[in-house]
Amino acid sequence: MGKPPTTLRDIANALGTSIGSVHRALHDNPGVSPETKERVLQMARTLGYRPNLAARYLSSKKTLRISVNTLKGTTSFWDEVRAGIREEAASILLENMEIEFRTYPHLDEGEEEAFESAIADGVDGIITFPSRPQVLGPWIGRASHAGIPVVCVATDALHSGRLGVVSVDTLASGSIAADLMGRFLRGQEGSIAITLFDMAITEHAEKCAAFEKTLRSYYPNLRLLKPIEDHGVESEAYGNSRKVFEECSNLAGVYVMTEASIPVLNAARDANVLERLTVITTDLFSDLVPYIRSGAVAATIYQRPKAQGQTAFRMLHEFLAEGVNQSHQVALAPHLVMRGNLDFFLHRQSQESAKEQVDQQRETSHQLARDFA
Repeated sequence: MGKPPTTLRDIANALGTSIGSVHRALHDNPGVSPETKERVLQMARTLGYRPNLAARYLSSKKTLRISVNTLKGTTSFWDEVRAGIREEAASILLENMEIEFRTYPHLDEGEEEAFESAIADGVDGIITFPSRPQVLGPWIGRASHAGIPVVCVATDALHSGRLGVVSVDTLASGSIAADLMGRFLRGQEGSIAITLFDMAITEHAEKCAAFEKTLRSYYPNLRLLKPIEDHGVESEAYGNSRKVFEECSNLAGVYVMTEASIPVLNAARDANVLERLTVITTDLFSDLVPYIRSGAVAATIYQRPKAQGQTAFRMLHEFLAEGVNQSHQVALAPHLVMRGNLDFFLHRQSQESAKEQVDQQRETSHQLARDFA
């Protein structure tokens, strides 16, 4: 396949400086010392950097505008995705970049409108969560035809013309959850319930298939029930789950493969079955922590939402700035969080949150300085 082209990130890493400094030096922007410019140009020659049409196009534009179309969410998952996007954008430190967040409240409310608005406003790129790929696919195709690259985050929209996708490894997530479930239950017989938003979402269908395959292969004594769909509505998650909890007398475990675990846990508590169930959840947020500490939740599959946001923005920016698009699909390895390593993850989240606050304050200061100038 040959050596991939050198990018601004490669030059910045080699010099131990920021991508923004490299960009300004290569495009002869103000604010770069002659010494820094010479170092950047020399490293660019050493690494074989070649400016391309995409880079020249970007440097000629007054402002690079990225639309981030994501779900509001009921936990911190989507907040972390958006934080990752902001952090990655701030690390590039380009003066001619704007991030426009178009956040819609529910899976079936505002998704198409956000996309239509982004295309109509003539943004340069879109990061989106295609919860209904069969509906959003045509919109992604329209954006592609209009020269607006689209990166999907968290789940995919196959055959839509999207530039790429960044998500957690769905097959690994589903398989790990099934294997853990079987090991925790230690040869018991019974039924296993799965809760999810919608089987039409690619991510959820793949997780479900991986979970079912692993369970059937290694733990045939456990029978998988029909998935419980809640469409991202907490009342549905609670009501549909409680109905199963009250009707299935041999229920042994529950795998909540979305962020909507609290309504399911509440339903199990109110049905007086929580103490006897093995529960595996998804992601990590403050309301879930007490359940993990108490052992009511045996484990949670952390989908690394912040890293998903960072990687999605990086993929889109490198395409716009460098024309680099060789990585169409990035599947991040999930992290397994249990009572034993819970504090480690909480500490790391706290550190990242503090860093994000500092970065936001720094970016605000830079923006005020630019506005004053």
